[in-house]
Amino acid sequence: MASLGLLLLLLLTALPPLWSSSLPGLDTAESKATIADLILSALERATVFLEQRLPEINLDGMVGVRVLEEQLKSVREKWAQEPLLQPLSLRVGMLGEKLEAAIQRSLHYLKLSDPKYLREFQLTLQPGFWKLPHAWIHTDASLVYPTFGPQDSFSEERSDVCLVQLLGTGTDSSEPCGLSDLCRSLMTKPGCSGYCLSHQLLFFLWARMRGCTQGPLQQSQDYINLFCANMMDLNRRAEAIGYAYPTRDIFMENIMFCGMGGFSDFYKLRWLEAILSWQKQQEGCFGEPDAEDEELSKAIQYQQHFSRRVKRREKQFPEYPPANREPHPSTPPPPSSR
Repeated sequence: MASLGLLLLLLLTALPPLWSSSLPGLDTAESKATIADLILSALERATVFLEQRLPEINLDGMVGVRVLEEQLKSVREKWAQEPLLQPLSLRVGMLGEKLEAAIQRSLHYLKLSDPKYLREFQLTLQPGFWKLPHAWIHTDASLVYPTFGPQDSFSEERSDVCLVQLLGTGTDSSEPCGLSDLCRSLMTKPGCSGYCLSHQLLFFLWARMRGCTQGPLQQSQDYINLFCANMMDLNRRAEAIGYAYPTRDIFMENIMFCGMGGFSDFYKLRWLEAILSWQKQQEGCFGEPDAEDEELSKAIQYQQHFSRRVKRREKQFPEYPPANREPHPSTPPPPSSR
């Protein structure tokens, strides 16, 4: 089985810190071009995997596609200014067009498979919803929790209720930026880890993107700082145990969300190299490693560190296209029935 982390996990490749001279190993134009080519090749293979399974991909997966498409716009502009990267910027443009076409096609399937969820969260698929950071900061290790608490009270359903309140997309025609006492408690609860922590960060990222500034939402940046400091700690722990397979998806999700939060220290060349090594070259996906016995021992270590809780509508896919189905063409027009 192959997780649909395929695009979420590569989002770290698109943001500007990757190309800063402060990142070891990327201090020349030639090295930037080499790494850029590796990244684009990986993204192109992952996109083929995506296109072949579009009817099966849920909205959360397509949100990752939208974030990537937004980031590629920025990357294309920056690469076009560097002579060695200019040819690659053309590939970036073509990839962005494919992703936009995939998003539009996916709306048809999402309306059939999960219309209520689409209505509540379609806003996050719209161009311009995801805003790239314009300033960069580092995580503060002093904000790391001394211990992580139990997460039995956290559920995806409760989190979704809070996110819908924030977006203002519920059936009660509520205004955006809503925050009930229950959601305030849930989204600011200390000691969360794993997907509980990423849901909390997502809430305050969306609050910032929606321009919500009332009550605790005035402190969105403080909470973002807190959550990403703890995500950095969890990522370092995952690295310390050799990126055991169960840690990989949340490891990359942490990079994506905190990168969107403006934390440049999540952009490490060694992390990028590790992520690229996880891609299955033929299929293009980032699935379960072949060395299952070795990974099982690492998974046991991981379970001793963290209890793996809910992930937003996680979905897994076979590594090969469904039997007796022709692969979807790369850029067909969206279905006429919406």
